[in-house]
Amino acid sequence: MTTRVTLEEYERLDLRAHALLSDVPLHDVWAVDLRGGGSGRTVADVRALLSMDDMAAAGPAVRFLFRLRGWLGRVFGWDAEPAAGSTDSFASRLSADDRERSRVPTGTPAGPFRALFESAHESISEIRNSTVHAFSVFALVERPDGYRLYWGIHVRPVGRITAWYMAIIDPFRRFIIYPSVLRYLQSAWAHRVAGRSD
Repeated sequence: MTTRVTLEEYERLDLRAHALLSDVPLHDVWAVDLRGGGSGRTVADVRALLSMDDMAAAGPAVRFLFRLRGWLGRVFGWDAEPAAGSTDSFASRLSADDRERSRVPTGTPAGPFRALFESAHESISEIRNSTVHAFSVFALVERPDGYRLYWGIHVRPVGRITAWYMAIIDPFRRFIIYPSVLRYLQSAWAHRVAGRSD
């Protein structure tokens, strides 16, 4: 199953993101059921299936939209990151314990995002550019028949551009990109992690 889920269901999860991003609105959250895989799987197993090349393989529409967004970003200069060490990064909110416990060093590139914190079952990353300051949160929850992956998107405005930018891209995100990427992830999990051939 691939679906958008309620704020209440997402907030019931025991996540570091709830406190770290407490003042950043949750834009939406999706979930996909991943069957099998055995016990002990972590969010790193999910991330291994989600390189930019993998996401482009989710279908021609997704590939086209990624390329279009990349082209527009270059033309309009949307994707320049703030200077290194900028206090806008939520890395400054991490405690020494967060940094010590994180399985991925803060600032590690993750596609267009940069890692903030990662535990066995949660991954938080951020992207800052001229259009948005956004956060991607993955949470992997073990279930009797496998796992459920939650994907939350939090968006912090960077100016007036954020509202109209999100309004323009939301139909593409919600009706094409996220469903396609999550269906791809479900299939990749079945074949590469759970070892199914169906």
